[in-house]
Amino acid sequence: MLTFKCLSGAALHQYIDELAQLRMQVFRDFPYLYDGDAAYEARYLSTYIEAPDSIIVLAFDGAKAVGASTGVPLKHETTEVKQPFVEAGFDTERIFYCGESVLLPQYRGQGAGVAFFEYREAHAMSIAGITHSCFCAVERPADHPARPARPADFQPLDTFWQHRGYQKCADLTTTFSWKEVGESEESAKPMTFWMKALT
Repeated sequence: MLTFKCLSGAALHQYIDELAQLRMQVFRDFPYLYDGDAAYEARYLSTYIEAPDSIIVLAFDGAKAVGASTGVPLKHETTEVKQPFVEAGFDTERIFYCGESVLLPQYRGQGAGVAFFEYREAHAMSIAGITHSCFCAVERPADHPARPARPADFQPLDTFWQHRGYQKCADLTTTFSWKEVGESEESAKPMTFWMKALT
Protein backbone atom coordinates (compact mmCIF):
# COMPACT_ATOMS: atom_id res chain seq x y z
CA MET A 1 0.00 0.00 0.00
CA LEU A 2 1.33 3.40 -0.94
CA THR A 3 1.85 6.10 1.66
CA PHE A 4 2.32 9.82 0.99
CA LYS A 5 4.43 12.58 2.49
CA CYS A 6 4.21 16.32 1.76
CA LEU A 7 7.37 18.41 2.00
CA SER A 8 8.27 22.02 1.26
CA GLY A 9 11.33 24.23 0.97
CA ALA A 10 14.61 23.09 2.51
CA ALA A 11 13.03 19.81 3.65
CA LEU A 12 13.12 18.73 0.01
CA HIS A 13 16.91 18.51 -0.11
CA GLN A 14 17.04 14.98 1.26
CA TYR A 15 14.85 13.68 -1.59
CA ILE A 16 16.19 15.67 -4.53
CA ASP A 17 18.33 12.85 -5.89
CA GLU A 18 15.43 10.39 -5.71
CA LEU A 19 13.07 12.87 -7.37
CA ALA A 20 15.57 13.56 -10.13
CA GLN A 21 15.96 9.84 -10.81
CA LEU A 22 12.19 9.33 -10.85
CA ARG A 23 11.75 12.20 -13.30
CA MET A 24 14.50 10.94 -15.62
CA GLN A 25 13.13 7.38 -15.57
CA VAL A 26 9.41 8.11 -15.99
CA PHE A 27 9.74 11.01 -18.43
CA ARG A 28 11.98 9.00 -20.73
CA ASP A 29 8.82 7.25 -21.96
CA PHE A 30 6.35 8.70 -24.44
CA PRO A 31 5.04 11.42 -24.60
CA TYR A 32 7.91 13.35 -22.99
CA LEU A 33 10.85 11.25 -24.26
CA TYR A 34 13.09 13.18 -21.88
CA ASP A 35 16.77 12.32 -22.11
CA GLY A 36 17.54 13.66 -18.66
CA ASP A 37 20.74 14.88 -17.09
CA ALA A 38 21.73 16.01 -13.60
CA ALA A 39 22.40 19.62 -14.62
CA TYR A 40 18.91 20.08 -16.05
CA GLU A 41 17.39 18.49 -12.95
CA ALA A 42 19.34 20.78 -10.62
CA ARG A 43 18.08 23.86 -12.48
CA TYR A 44 14.51 22.63 -12.59
CA LEU A 45 14.22 21.41 -9.00
CA SER A 46 15.82 24.54 -7.52
CA THR A 47 12.48 26.33 -8.11
CA TYR A 48 10.74 24.02 -5.65
CA ILE A 49 13.46 24.32 -3.01
CA GLU A 50 13.73 28.10 -3.10
CA ALA A 51 10.12 29.21 -3.64
CA PRO A 52 7.86 30.00 -0.67
CA ASP A 53 4.79 27.77 -0.41
CA SER A 54 6.13 25.13 -2.77
CA ILE A 55 5.19 21.49 -2.23
CA ILE A 56 6.42 18.08 -3.24
CA VAL A 57 4.18 15.11 -2.56
CA LEU A 58 6.15 11.88 -2.37
CA ALA A 59 4.67 8.40 -2.74
CA PHE A 60 6.39 5.61 -0.84
CA ASP A 61 6.38 1.85 -0.96
CA GLY A 62 7.80 1.24 2.48
CA ALA A 63 10.90 3.44 2.68
CA LYS A 64 11.35 3.65 -1.10
CA ALA A 65 10.14 6.73 -2.98
CA VAL A 66 8.28 5.46 -6.05
CA GLY A 67 6.49 8.60 -7.18
CA ALA A 68 6.38 12.34 -6.73
CA SER A 69 4.34 15.39 -7.61
CA THR A 70 5.25 19.07 -7.35
CA GLY A 71 3.53 22.42 -7.08
CA VAL A 72 4.31 26.09 -6.49
CA PRO A 73 2.43 29.40 -6.59
CA LEU A 74 2.52 30.55 -10.21
CA LYS A 75 4.10 33.88 -9.25
CA HIS A 76 7.27 31.98 -8.27
CA GLU A 77 7.51 30.03 -11.52
CA THR A 78 9.80 30.77 -14.46
CA THR A 79 8.91 33.31 -17.15
CA GLU A 80 8.04 30.58 -19.66
CA VAL A 81 5.33 29.35 -17.28
CA LYS A 82 4.01 32.74 -16.10
CA GLN A 83 4.09 34.76 -19.31
CA PRO A 84 1.09 33.16 -21.08
CA PHE A 85 -1.09 34.03 -18.07
CA VAL A 86 0.25 37.57 -17.86
CA GLU A 87 -0.43 38.13 -21.56
CA ALA A 88 -3.96 36.72 -21.19
CA GLY A 89 -4.73 39.10 -18.32
CA PHE A 90 -4.75 36.61 -15.43
CA ASP A 91 -3.62 37.58 -11.95
CA THR A 92 -0.67 35.25 -11.30
CA GLU A 93 -0.99 35.94 -7.57
CA ARG A 94 -4.20 33.88 -7.56
CA ILE A 95 -3.01 30.77 -9.42
CA PHE A 96 -1.20 27.69 -8.16
CA TYR A 97 0.92 25.78 -10.66
CA CYS A 98 1.02 21.98 -10.43
CA GLY A 99 4.26 20.67 -11.86
CA GLU A 100 4.83 17.08 -12.84
CA SER A 101 3.44 13.87 -11.43
CA VAL A 102 5.74 10.89 -11.88
CA LEU A 103 5.11 7.33 -10.73
CA LEU A 104 6.92 4.11 -11.52
CA PRO A 105 4.79 1.99 -13.88
CA GLN A 106 4.30 -0.92 -11.51
CA TYR A 107 2.54 1.36 -8.99
CA ARG A 108 -0.01 2.87 -11.35
CA GLY A 109 -3.70 2.19 -10.83
CA GLN A 110 -3.45 2.41 -7.04
CA GLY A 111 -4.85 5.92 -6.63
CA ALA A 112 -1.62 7.90 -6.60
CA GLY A 113 -2.69 10.19 -9.44
CA VAL A 114 -5.81 11.27 -7.57
CA ALA A 115 -3.86 11.64 -4.31
CA PHE A 116 -1.23 13.82 -5.99
CA PHE A 117 -3.89 16.29 -7.15
CA GLU A 118 -5.79 16.22 -3.85
CA TYR A 119 -2.70 16.98 -1.76
CA ARG A 120 -1.53 19.77 -4.06
CA GLU A 121 -4.97 21.37 -4.31
CA ALA A 122 -5.44 21.23 -0.52
CA HIS A 123 -2.05 22.90 -0.15
CA ALA A 124 -2.97 25.54 -2.75
CA MET A 125 -6.22 26.36 -0.96
CA SER A 126 -4.30 26.89 2.29
CA ILE A 127 -2.40 29.78 0.65
CA ALA A 128 -4.14 33.15 1.00
CA GLY A 129 -5.48 34.50 -2.27
CA ILE A 130 -5.16 31.35 -4.39
CA THR A 131 -8.36 30.68 -6.37
CA HIS A 132 -7.22 28.50 -9.28
CA SER A 133 -4.95 25.56 -10.00
CA CYS A 134 -3.26 24.86 -13.33
CA PHE A 135 -0.74 22.60 -15.01
CA CYS A 136 0.58 22.11 -18.52
CA ALA A 137 1.07 19.09 -20.75
CA VAL A 138 3.18 18.45 -23.82
CA GLU A 139 1.44 18.35 -27.20
CA ARG A 140 2.43 15.42 -29.42
CA PRO A 141 0.91 14.80 -32.87
CA ALA A 142 -0.49 11.35 -33.56
CA ASP A 143 2.25 10.76 -36.14
CA HIS A 144 5.10 11.93 -33.91
CA PRO A 145 8.22 9.92 -34.86
CA ALA A 146 8.89 8.87 -31.30
CA ARG A 147 12.13 7.15 -30.35
CA PRO A 148 11.30 4.80 -28.66
CA ALA A 149 8.06 4.34 -30.59
CA ARG A 150 4.73 5.60 -29.33
CA PRO A 151 3.30 2.63 -27.37
CA ALA A 152 0.34 0.95 -29.04
CA ASP A 153 -1.59 1.11 -25.74
CA PHE A 154 -0.72 4.76 -24.99
CA GLN A 155 -3.71 6.61 -23.53
CA PRO A 156 -3.66 10.39 -23.09
CA LEU A 157 -4.61 11.57 -19.61
CA ASP A 158 -7.16 14.12 -20.83
CA THR A 159 -10.16 12.18 -19.47
CA PHE A 160 -8.53 11.76 -16.05
CA TRP A 161 -7.75 15.49 -15.89
CA GLN A 162 -11.29 16.39 -16.91
CA HIS A 163 -12.66 14.14 -14.16
CA ARG A 164 -10.49 16.11 -11.73
CA GLY A 165 -12.27 19.29 -12.88
CA TYR A 166 -9.60 20.70 -15.17
CA GLN A 167 -10.34 22.26 -18.54
CA LYS A 168 -7.90 22.54 -21.41
CA CYS A 169 -7.12 26.16 -22.27
CA ALA A 170 -6.17 25.98 -25.93
CA ASP A 171 -5.22 29.66 -25.99
CA LEU A 172 -2.78 29.31 -23.07
CA THR A 173 0.39 27.79 -24.48
CA THR A 174 4.12 27.95 -23.98
CA THR A 175 7.25 26.00 -24.85
CA PHE A 176 9.66 24.11 -22.63
CA SER A 177 13.06 22.99 -23.81
CA TRP A 178 14.65 19.66 -22.99
CA LYS A 179 16.81 17.10 -24.75
CA GLU A 180 14.66 14.39 -26.25
CA VAL A 181 15.74 10.80 -26.78
CA GLY A 182 17.59 10.77 -30.10
CA GLU A 183 18.44 14.51 -30.01
CA SER A 184 21.93 15.91 -29.59
CA GLU A 185 20.77 19.05 -27.77
CA GLU A 186 17.70 20.63 -26.20
CA SER A 187 14.80 21.69 -28.42
CA ALA A 188 11.56 23.55 -27.73
CA LYS A 189 8.42 21.49 -27.10
CA PRO A 190 4.86 22.91 -27.31
CA MET A 191 2.91 22.84 -24.03
CA THR A 192 -0.76 23.59 -23.35
CA PHE A 193 -2.21 24.63 -19.99
CA TRP A 194 -5.17 23.16 -18.14
CA MET A 195 -6.93 25.07 -15.34
CA LYS A 196 -9.47 24.56 -12.55
CA ALA A 197 -11.23 26.90 -10.12
CA LEU A 198 -10.60 25.89 -6.51
CA THR A 199 -13.38 27.95 -4.95
